Amino acid sequence: MENSFIPYGRQWIDEDDISEVVKSLNSDLLTQGPKVEEFEKAVAEYTGAEYGVAVSSGTAALELAYKVIGISDSDEIITSPLTFSATSNAFVNLGARPVFIDIEKDTLNIDPKEIENKITKKTKAVAVIDFAGHPCDFDEIKKIAKRHNLLIVEDASHAIGSSYKDKRIGSLSDLTVFSFHPVKNITTGEGGMVLTNNKELYEKLKVLRHHKIVKIPEKGGWCYDIEEPSSNFRISDFQCALGLSQLKKIDKFIQRRRDIAGRYNEAFKDIKNISLPREKEYAKSAWHLYIIQINSGRTKELFESFKEQGIGVQVHYIPVHLLSFYQKRFGFREGDFPIAENYYRKALTLPLFPKMTDYEVERVIKTVKKLL
Repeated sequence: MENSFIPYGRQWIDEDDISEVVKSLNSDLLTQGPKVEEFEKAVAEYTGAEYGVAVSSGTAALELAYKVIGISDSDEIITSPLTFSATSNAFVNLGARPVFIDIEKDTLNIDPKEIENKITKKTKAVAVIDFAGHPCDFDEIKKIAKRHNLLIVEDASHAIGSSYKDKRIGSLSDLTVFSFHPVKNITTGEGGMVLTNNKELYEKLKVLRHHKIVKIPEKGGWCYDIEEPSSNFRISDFQCALGLSQLKKIDKFIQRRRDIAGRYNEAFKDIKNISLPREKEYAKSAWHLYIIQINSGRTKELFESFKEQGIGVQVHYIPVHLLSFYQKRFGFREGDFPIAENYYRKALTLPLFPKMTDYEVERVIKTVKKLL
């Protein structure tokens, strides 16, 4: 136990979860069965959204969200460079152009004050990210979107269980995307979901998920048509059985995350060499990630030193505009978004997940104090 490796994130699967998956595996339908719709309704009810469409991954959910609003080659989407590349990859693959905006220093989310400066006639949507689980400033963003008739696509892959002004994330945007990867707040193994309050978008999402097949029962029970192709974005019933079991425990998971974040904040508050993450008064973060910023800069040697001590630190994320594809295709360069780049040079993600023991939390605290 003394030398066991502590990763930055890990799922918590217990016997209840396994039992529900086994029940689903023993049922007649492994896919396109009742558990999918049951999971969709449960997540929608938990978040306050009207509708949910479960899919094979968070990335698939992003792609469907952009598809359903009709992204085309001539469109631009405003977003943050501080995110996993899937946020923008999904609409770039549909032909749209990313228009990045620098981040707020405290929340690390897109800076609403800069959005209006980047809106053009080609702007189709604003894609916001609830970074590390901290909600964006939705009141301000929604005012801007309404003034310019723009849609809001929310990448809430980090944020199921988070709240903005006492409203749970999932019902605040035109389309909200969750990820259920094993390091996320609940898991289905792989999986994702698109949530919306718009029934028309909901119906289109369901068709897009399944090859865009439209049934024609009046021509026969077998008959269908495809006016334009989509693909298979389906999720299995046994994955959704796991998701349903996990969802029952989400409040316990989030509280444990918040407790660990609170212990870190208290333990690190007097270390002068680091800046700690903040939680704004309007937000209740799910604390998917706990990221410190090392004011002297994060070196490769320091990263490796944590690993040598058995502490699985990580860096979230390399700003998207620094990736080779985005520089070659769109001409982005280092220096374009200095706040995001300055953050990246200093950022280090510490282990935080519900299954962490108090002993493991204390090991992380002692290692941070030892190395910093």
